[in-house]
Amino acid sequence: MKVNMYLNKRVAIVGAGLTLFRRRLLETPQEIAWEASRKALDEAGLELKDIDCIVIGSAPDAFDGVHLKGEYLSHGSGGIGKPVSRVYVGGATGVMTAIAGWYHVASGMCQKVLAVAEEKMSPARPHPQSVFKYIWDPILEKPLNPNLIWIFAMEMHRYMAKYGIKKEEIALVSVKNKRNAMNNPYAQLGSNITVDDVLNSEVLVWPVQLLDVSPVSDGGAAIVLASEDVARRYTDTPVWVEGVGWTLDNTEWPARDLSYARYVEFAARMAYKMAGIERPNKEIDVVEPYDPFDYKELHHLEALQLAKRGEAPTLLKEGIFDIDGDIPSSPSGGLLGVGNPIAAAGLMKVASIYWQLKGTAGKMQVKKPVHTGVAQSWGDLMQAGTVIVLRN
Repeated sequence: MKVNMYLNKRVAIVGAGLTLFRRRLLETPQEIAWEASRKALDEAGLELKDIDCIVIGSAPDAFDGVHLKGEYLSHGSGGIGKPVSRVYVGGATGVMTAIAGWYHVASGMCQKVLAVAEEKMSPARPHPQSVFKYIWDPILEKPLNPNLIWIFAMEMHRYMAKYGIKKEEIALVSVKNKRNAMNNPYAQLGSNITVDDVLNSEVLVWPVQLLDVSPVSDGGAAIVLASEDVARRYTDTPVWVEGVGWTLDNTEWPARDLSYARYVEFAARMAYKMAGIERPNKEIDVVEPYDPFDYKELHHLEALQLAKRGEAPTLLKEGIFDIDGDIPSSPSGGLLGVGNPIAAAGLMKVASIYWQLKGTAGKMQVKKPVHTGVAQSWGDLMQAGTVIVLRN
């Protein structure tokens, strides 16, 4: 895959901040954005006046109940009197927010960028799923009145059927991630559950059951990115952005292979090429794949080239992706355990890898030395993939 990029500056992350991830937070979306921003600035040792540009990431306007949400969130994100832009690629927005912040610095346009992602899912009534009624093609799909859960159920079923994967094997992802989330002070749904708990939970659309799905959440995340000369002035432990990738697959989802996330593979290959990674399963120490559903973590681990097609469930069962395994996956607890305020969830994964490489992840810290980490998110109508590679 050819990557045609010309960069001027090396870029580091020097600070990160999260709010609690909860359902029905009392704070307004602007207050959530500011709380995350303030924490990221504090960790970086910077003030808002030091920041050159703001990047805002947020998913559909309807979630927060306001239109033109980028402008609405600019107050809380510190974007007054500064260049501000908003990125949106559905669920892939969180990592894309970090990538957009990166290219503001890498291009030489800005030296210090605050990247903020926020989502408040609770205001959508009766459920955030209702917002997705408006994403379908008005001629080909809308008359069928589809629901996203139906589509994910088809995808999960196709993945299981093609590779002979059992529900019990997929349920292990929920068990692992919710267990990891018990170590995360920001997490909404950390718990010790069993495979039987998943298998006995409410069936939504077979084979998707309630505990296969991440919870509805509100929350915010922010990071501060800086050019190399600036980063070295503010910290002795910068974490470098070494590779980025983003790809859209065919928007016509019925025309895609639902058993494999090709859009993530292409984004990963772009990021790996930039980072000089040739053997991902040997060179990547820790990973935060996007897991709004348990099967999606397995899907994405395979597309990230950390397992062969259809083999991620076997590696999961062997403990490879446990917090003390060879390639710890979702040590934060992922979306299944931490929560899923869509755009903020993806940037939460970038912040989590940043803290892992900085060695400040607390109880979430993986058990082995880590030098290279990957965060990934996925979304839109299942065709957008975004990947970022970080190193210490």
